[in-house]
Amino acid sequence: MTEQQRYDVVRTEPAFELRRYPPHLVAEVEVDGTFESAGNTAFRPLVGYIGGRNETSTGLAMTAPVIQRREEPVPHDVETTTSLVGKGRYVVSFVLPDDVTTDTVPTPNDAQVTVRLVPEEYAAVSRFSGRWTASSYRTRVDALTEAVAAAGLIATGPARFARFDPPWTPWFRRRNEVVLPVATP
Repeated sequence: MTEQQRYDVVRTEPAFELRRYPPHLVAEVEVDGTFESAGNTAFRPLVGYIGGRNETSTGLAMTAPVIQRREEPVPHDVETTTSLVGKGRYVVSFVLPDDVTTDTVPTPNDAQVTVRLVPEEYAAVSRFSGRWTASSYRTRVDALTEAVAAAGLIATGPARFARFDPPWTPWFRRRNEVVLPVATP
C-alpha cells in the first residue's frame, strides 16, 4: 500500500474538509506546458530522484498524492479558465515519506529537482473522482472557492491539484482532490 500524506481533519463542511497538514518534505520540479502535460513532463525527473538518482543513491518510497499547482499567480481581476489552467509554468511535487527528515533527505543529482520543507498548513479540500482535465479541475476550484468564502474562511494561496492513483486506474475509480490553503481557523 502506498503511503499517503498525513493530515488531521479539523472539521467537515458540506462541500469540503478543513484539514491541518503537518510540516513535510516535498521533491518538486518546475515545468512549462499545459495543465494536462505538466505531470507527465515532471514525472521522469521526480521518479529518478526517488529511484536513487541522488547523492547517496538512496531509493525512497513513492507516496500519494502527486501535487500540481500553477506557478505564476494569476491576478484575480483577469482570472479565466484559460489563464489559470492553460499553458504556463507548473510545479509538480512528490510528498516524501514521513521517515525522511531534513537531516536525512538526500540531495538530488538532477538540477531540475529541488527538495523543500513545507510548513504546517490549513487547507480546504474537495475530493472527486474522474479524469485529470483542466476543465474538471477548474470547475472544482470555482466551487471550492465559493464554499470556502461561504464558510467564512479566507484563502491564503492558489489552489493545487492532488492525484492519488496511477494513470492506469480507470477514470471513475480515481481519487483526486482540489486543495485550497486557508488562514488558520
